[in-house]
Amino acid sequence: MKQTKKKVSKFDSFFEITKRKSNVKIEILAGLTTFLTMAYILIVNPNNILWGGTADPRFASVFIATALGAFIGTILMAFLAKMPLAQAPGMGLNATVGTIVGGALGFSYSYGNAMALVFISGLIFLLLSIIPAGRDKNGNTISFREMIFDAMPKAVRVSISVGIGFFIAFIGLQNAHVIMDNQFTLLQLVAFNDKALWVSGGPACCAIVALFGVIVIGVLSHYDVKGSVVFGVLAATLLAIPLGVADLSVLSGKVPGISWKFWENIGSFFQVGKESSVFLSLFHGGFHFPKNAFMTSLMLVVSFSMIDMFDTMGTVVGCCKNANLMDEDGKPENYGKIMYADSIATVAGSFLGTSTVTTFVESGTGVAVGGKTGLTALTTAILFLLSIFLLPLFAFIPSAAAASALIYVGVLMMKNVVDIDFENVRYSIPSFVTIITMVLSYSITNGIGMGIISFVFLDVIIYMIDLLRGKKEKKVKPKLETTWVTGIIFILFLIYFLVPTIF
Repeated sequence: MKQTKKKVSKFDSFFEITKRKSNVKIEILAGLTTFLTMAYILIVNPNNILWGGTADPRFASVFIATALGAFIGTILMAFLAKMPLAQAPGMGLNATVGTIVGGALGFSYSYGNAMALVFISGLIFLLLSIIPAGRDKNGNTISFREMIFDAMPKAVRVSISVGIGFFIAFIGLQNAHVIMDNQFTLLQLVAFNDKALWVSGGPACCAIVALFGVIVIGVLSHYDVKGSVVFGVLAATLLAIPLGVADLSVLSGKVPGISWKFWENIGSFFQVGKESSVFLSLFHGGFHFPKNAFMTSLMLVVSFSMIDMFDTMGTVVGCCKNANLMDEDGKPENYGKIMYADSIATVAGSFLGTSTVTTFVESGTGVAVGGKTGLTALTTAILFLLSIFLLPLFAFIPSAAAASALIYVGVLMMKNVVDIDFENVRYSIPSFVTIITMVLSYSITNGIGMGIISFVFLDVIIYMIDLLRGKKEKKVKPKLETTWVTGIIFILFLIYFLVPTIF
């Protein structure tokens, strides 16, 4: 008997939901999960950029710019790249913008100047993503950003997802105060036996909320309950209320900077040139930089470019590997279009008035739920758009509750450690350096950079010694694995790490 091929809708066909062995329910749950773990950026981004926090008249505008930047970047991932990845203004980069606007680098950069720097770096991303750089082994045209990806040493590439897993879990553990500062050892486990930490909303209470969420997620996942991560976050949020970790007053809309009056916030945002607006600020003297600040501005653009390029590369590899969305060459599917989405979002963000928009590691939480298509990203994008109107509702979910999802994703991404070749020090050392640096320096870019630098040094030194030994003993000529593109990336990272930002 002949089997008839099951027909799928145009919607299903566009997002390849059935093809990727997923369904609409899972994709929507995945999108919701990703949003819940990223929603913190709506409040944190304005606070990091503006030194005055909610007291700054531009707070509401930066909040809207954050939401719109996340919406545009994530909607591009949904329809252009068709991948379960979400974007928003990146952490670290937003703090850098706040630093230069605050005058910490010795120059009086205006808000417009900062957005102009973001715009220039975004334009560089876009050009690197568009300009053809050659062809792959299958004869397909590749961009410079794809060429850079292909030049990544395998030892570094396979360790990225493991490093990101540790990094995501580390972020979650810190956000929930499970891991705290220590003046002697830098870090320590929260002291559960210290009564002072058990005050309402205290560190011990936050830690319990997160750990409770992880247990709920673990139990539900064991029994294959769909949406286990969402249920875990919501359960943790409920526990957070009596422990004082979740602030019910946030829902009242009376907390400074968190208001239900969205119409006032939107009105202020579009008042171009006014004190309360950041929209199109780069066109208000943004390209008129302070005197004697050329080299500082140049290094800031280089820093923005390097961080966004390699943070995105690392995040995409980690999330796509976990979702089994890699091609036979170990490259994420639709990688070129992912890069388009990333670079366009950064340019758009500079117009809106927010820092570099980049792919978030929290996308891994949606992937953990089962998200495999652009429908996951579409769901997240819609929720970011709605957040403009429902800020207090989304701000209510405490970071300690969202941390449970991040910790769980770290558990899932550990499975990729089996791909690392620990038998050969030529590969094991760069892999280890990538992972440990990524976690302890709190930066995906730093991890990748140190991994590449250690790989090139080891590869070149071992090659030269083997070459000399081979000539002496008349053995087969050794092979150098470092390509000229890898060498250029190596030099760029040396500049990134060694050249001072301020001149």
